[in-house]
Amino acid sequence: MKNLGMGTGRRKTAVARVYIRQGSGKILINDKEAEKYFATQEQLQMAVRPLMITASDSKYDVIVNVQGGGLNGQAGACSHGIARALAQVDVENRASLKANHLLSRDSRMVERKKYGQRGARRRFQFSKR
Repeated sequence: MKNLGMGTGRRKTAVARVYIRQGSGKILINDKEAEKYFATQEQLQMAVRPLMITASDSKYDVIVNVQGGGLNGQAGACSHGIARALAQVDVENRASLKANHLLSRDSRMVERKKYGQRGARRRFQFSKR
């Protein structure tokens, strides 16, 4: 099968490589069905949202390789990658995907822990005496 579109999606520390092929709407994530891969229905809905918005959920087969992060970050990365791949497949999809903020990367990351502190912002307890 020939890939119609490819997209790379990122969210937190998760990276998803997405390949879109002509097909019947099958979604494989790391060689598993999407329903079996994600733990909750919300994660699944987040991942396939670009397909629902462009009404192409039964037109294409989607193959996703995702690694890093947790399941929520991976669902966001899948969504971003699918949106980018759909924009590549059909230029008319781009407007609706952009209007729903699916083509922009969510750049929020976990703040790093600083030395001399208990966490990123949390200080050790101060003792006056």
